[in-house]
Amino acid sequence: MVTPLSLPISVLDLGSVAGGTTTTEALADTSGLAQAADRLGYHRFWVAEHHNMPIVASTAPSVLIAHLAAVTERIHIGSGGVMLPNHPPLVVAEQFAMLEALHPGRIDLGIGRAPGTDPHTAAALRRGTDTLSAEEFPQHLIDLMGLLGDPRPGSRLHPRFSATPRATSYPEVFLLGSSGFSAQLAGLLGLSFVQAHHFDMGGTDESLGLYRQRFQPVGSLAEPYAIVSANVVVADTEEQARRLSFPGRLVRLWLRSGRPIRLLSVTEAEQHPDLEAALAVPTQSLAGTPEQVVVGLAELAERTGADELMITATTADYAEKLTGLELLAAAVGLTSAA
Repeated sequence: MVTPLSLPISVLDLGSVAGGTTTTEALADTSGLAQAADRLGYHRFWVAEHHNMPIVASTAPSVLIAHLAAVTERIHIGSGGVMLPNHPPLVVAEQFAMLEALHPGRIDLGIGRAPGTDPHTAAALRRGTDTLSAEEFPQHLIDLMGLLGDPRPGSRLHPRFSATPRATSYPEVFLLGSSGFSAQLAGLLGLSFVQAHHFDMGGTDESLGLYRQRFQPVGSLAEPYAIVSANVVVADTEEQARRLSFPGRLVRLWLRSGRPIRLLSVTEAEQHPDLEAALAVPTQSLAGTPEQVVVGLAELAERTGADELMITATTADYAEKLTGLELLAAAVGLTSAA
């Protein structure tokens, strides 16, 4: 067994839908992964909000979180994240206050500033063409925090509204981001910050530096708390892990080039004419044996000063995802709930 990492490790899943499979199958797989993560000793299991994307089944995090929390026992279940521009703060607050009431102490609310979709879908979600500007987002976030029991100066809604009539606990709020804007805002508001390192766009060290520089202990968090996400593929052999990474590498290439996205099988990805170009794009994702991945995660944690790591993988092969979670859990010395 590899020397354990001395920090929590969590899981992010999108409910990936490959060609020839259904949303029902994808969500069943996500449920199975959450149960496995719970059993294996992972700290959190988060699901994201995306819309009008054929390869992502996770469109309504609050609904999916309710289901996942009901079929797991101890693991924290949360959003990575809810995209606040798409929702009134009171709606999000009521949803997550209810989730917290149903599963006290186990619900996380990760908030993102991006819409999680294209502009036309965002306009349909908001019933208009207006967008949430950088100036409006902090106000909406402060309003949301106030509704969830953490009022700050400038909060407009909490004096008049209550997200839950008789709350005894509240979900923890995290701010997600891949830029300096969200990092600095998280610091100024004294929130935990989640750096989307798995976007593979660079800027991780700079964002985390800004977060720590601007951090103010104005809430319940006394010190900065940074979660760093990473694309991770684990297999018994390095060659197998590399093969399993091909579908995700193609998806990232197509996202960056604005082309239609499909989630291929490993065999289809191996034969795709775009694979050579996808593999030529520099990446900070990790693919290898458990030992190799643990070394990579340890280096990432040391470089970034992360307090927690969150792993994710772009593949719809449930069996391989499950095997990866099991191999990594054993390699880092997670304590099984069993």
